[in-house]
Amino acid sequence: MTDSCTSNERPPVLAAGVVVVRRFNGHWNCLCLRAYRNWDFPKGLVETGEEPLDAARREVREETGLTDLAFRWGPAFAETAPYGPRKIARYYLAEAITGAVSLPPSPALGRAEHHEYRWVTLAEAEALLPPRLKPILAWARAHLDPAGAT
Repeated sequence: MTDSCTSNERPPVLAAGVVVVRRFNGHWNCLCLRAYRNWDFPKGLVETGEEPLDAARREVREETGLTDLAFRWGPAFAETAPYGPRKIARYYLAEAITGAVSLPPSPALGRAEHHEYRWVTLAEAEALLPPRLKPILAWARAHLDPAGAT
């Protein structure tokens, strides 16, 4: 028996998103979105032929209206462990330079995908986010400079 996938197994579905950060009062805060009772970072499925980083940028724009992002930490990313029906979420880290968050309606849904957004400290994010995102938050925290990592 081998560990390789059989021809009947589907590859994991990839979602891409961004841990969006911004400084408030000299400290890093991150943007968390709530859909029903679930908190997450902006993210969505990578479309066929789309690069994951491009999908992540698109999802931030579609879900929050933010377009002025600086990927100061480069193309590095962290991925969640598989969840749901073989889904993996890849997150990049970017700073929101300008712009106000909005929750525009999704053309597919006819309503906004999220019910609420919050800019929260990293400690507050840890209390809000589900366990599958704790390693992503820890990864982001490790990349932010110590002066603003609280």
